[in-house]
Amino acid sequence: MTQNSTNPNLDPEDWDQVKKIGYEMIDLLVEYHKSVAERPVWQPTPQDVKDMLQEPVPEKGSSLREVFEEFKTIILPYPTGNIHPRFWGWVHGTGTTTGALFELLAATMNPNTGGREHVANYVERQVVAWSREMLSFDPNASGLLTSGCSMANLTGLAVARHVKSEGKVRSDGLIQNGSKFTVYGSDQLHSSIQKAAEVLGLGATALRIIPSNDRYQIDLDFLKNAIISDIEEGFVPFAVVGNAGSVNTGAIDDFEGIANICTQYELWFHIDGAFGAFAKLLPEYEGAMQGLELADSIAFDMHKWMYMPYEIGCILVKHPDAHRAAFTLRPEYLSQEVRGLASFDKWPTEYGVELSRGFRALKAWMSIKEHGVAKYREVLLKNVHQARYLESLIEKTDQFEVLAPVSLNVVCFRYNPGNLSEKELEEFNTELLLRVQESGIAVFSSTSVKGKYALRVANTNQRSTYSDFDLLLSTLIEFSGLIASS
Repeated sequence: MTQNSTNPNLDPEDWDQVKKIGYEMIDLLVEYHKSVAERPVWQPTPQDVKDMLQEPVPEKGSSLREVFEEFKTIILPYPTGNIHPRFWGWVHGTGTTTGALFELLAATMNPNTGGREHVANYVERQVVAWSREMLSFDPNASGLLTSGCSMANLTGLAVARHVKSEGKVRSDGLIQNGSKFTVYGSDQLHSSIQKAAEVLGLGATALRIIPSNDRYQIDLDFLKNAIISDIEEGFVPFAVVGNAGSVNTGAIDDFEGIANICTQYELWFHIDGAFGAFAKLLPEYEGAMQGLELADSIAFDMHKWMYMPYEIGCILVKHPDAHRAAFTLRPEYLSQEVRGLASFDKWPTEYGVELSRGFRALKAWMSIKEHGVAKYREVLLKNVHQARYLESLIEKTDQFEVLAPVSLNVVCFRYNPGNLSEKELEEFNTELLLRVQESGIAVFSSTSVKGKYALRVANTNQRSTYSDFDLLLSTLIEFSGLIASS
């Protein structure tokens, strides 16, 4: 009779076998990353694999060997592709090989970082402190690691709503306090801001979209006039969202200008720095990022332009008491003790909506320890220079055009021979996008720039080389010629 039959549990019956297969998994991880450039960037998931992934829940288990072999056969070959050096779609980070190992260690410890007195919460506090330091933000600001920037944006705006309602929204809701709240951002805002407005009960119509200027920054005159108009009509402006690297073009708003308006009208200043906040580390962006420290809150990801494995975002809030007051709720079963496991002061769950939280901080702590800020600075700058390099390649062609200034690491462009209508250009460039993706040579995505369909390369890829962009352009020229002649 086995141990598991007398005392059922999920631990291995053969620890040596688990160790052997675990070493194989580590070998696979290293080789998979080492050889990534030799594989297609992306390939579609075959129908037979999709069918296998619709089987009913198994009643009886399989051996670890069988499960691992099935993973290698039907899951591993069909990823998003974002670890590949020629993946520049949307804004997907690449992760790192050691980052994957750090995730293994975090799962090995498997702590719940919602609270309690254990080391993981001190690790998170140090990562938050390092984030403040890297962004030159208020050293007394509170912070919380989140699943990503969408949750970080929601958290920041929730604090803003709490402050503007003088704390009454938590008890009385929006009907009594804040049903006419309004929040402002440019036409380059990420959709997570609208989602945040909806989830917070403000509704999409409470989000005032302000036109951007020719540099894709929020137009400050339009912003000020919109605030004045809303006040006159009985609305309650409560926050402005600035972009530190807008999702479409990578534009950076005028933070000092926004901060001045927020001060004048007593509005909360929130910055969405999803991928662009870490440009603050680069000396050549000192001017562009001036004023970031004036924000009341800033949201950003580490799984994008810090190249860490998904998922890890962060919110920093300049007003710790307001941050905590917006979320804290300590029922009896979460009471704090003066000693013991429940003695930790100011639990992370008091600063956000999650109670159960994984050990996100470990991969950040170990990654920053391993690489140091200087190495991150080098790779960030490489990505910026590669974006400019691609811009220069495009500008040398006759059939492609750049559609927006390359202010950071995003290049928006399109095929345009000069004799097609806007509808025809959209159809042509869509086909070009799909053919390149389906070829497995490279992945980029699309967007709209001032109403024009654009191909979009967002370079948050630590593995990309300059030759990858040479190959991209030659592929674009080849495929556009094939489409034009078909």
